[in-house]
Amino acid sequence: MKALTELVLASHNAGKLKELQAMLGDCIKVRSVAEFSDHEPEETGLSFIENALIKARHASQVSGLPALADDSGLAVDALGGAPGIYSARYAGVKDDAVNNAKLLEVLREVPDAERSAQFVCALALVRHAEDPLPILCEGLWHGRILHEARGDGGFGYDPLFWVEEQGCASAELPAELKNRLSHRARAMAQLKQRLGLA
Repeated sequence: MKALTELVLASHNAGKLKELQAMLGDCIKVRSVAEFSDHEPEETGLSFIENALIKARHASQVSGLPALADDSGLAVDALGGAPGIYSARYAGVKDDAVNNAKLLEVLREVPDAERSAQFVCALALVRHAEDPLPILCEGLWHGRILHEARGDGGFGYDPLFWVEEQGCASAELPAELKNRLSHRARAMAQLKQRLGLA
């Protein structure tokens, strides 16, 4: 793949855009797909990788640029991997507080020892919409689910995700530390290596 100087991120999430731009640094300009289209493709895949590819191909098609898509979520072991690919709309709506409340309710009777979980990030990078050889990377961040929210940083399930090695919730981590430890950071490290940026 020739050197990338600009790509479009297949997300309308300002938090994700900021995180990924920070991880890529100044070498690649990251633009939001929102600059090109308000439409979000239907995520019909059954895995994080499939949905990342759907989003990357759509973003490349509407922008004419190489596209990077991130499909990520929370997989709770006691729930057979749920909420999984439905993490953003677990309670039927895209609302972090409502989704967090549902997760706490579903896990109410589950003891600490069985509350293990991992954040999952799948990245798909395509040079163009029909790219037959996309770059696919995956990162996992292991932790467990708390009984109540802690911290006010991050987004999504960060307030409920206990990071054992740091002794705090993901939402209590400084942004720069989270950007080094997270599932997204791990997937991005693989991507940077594949692109010769590491």
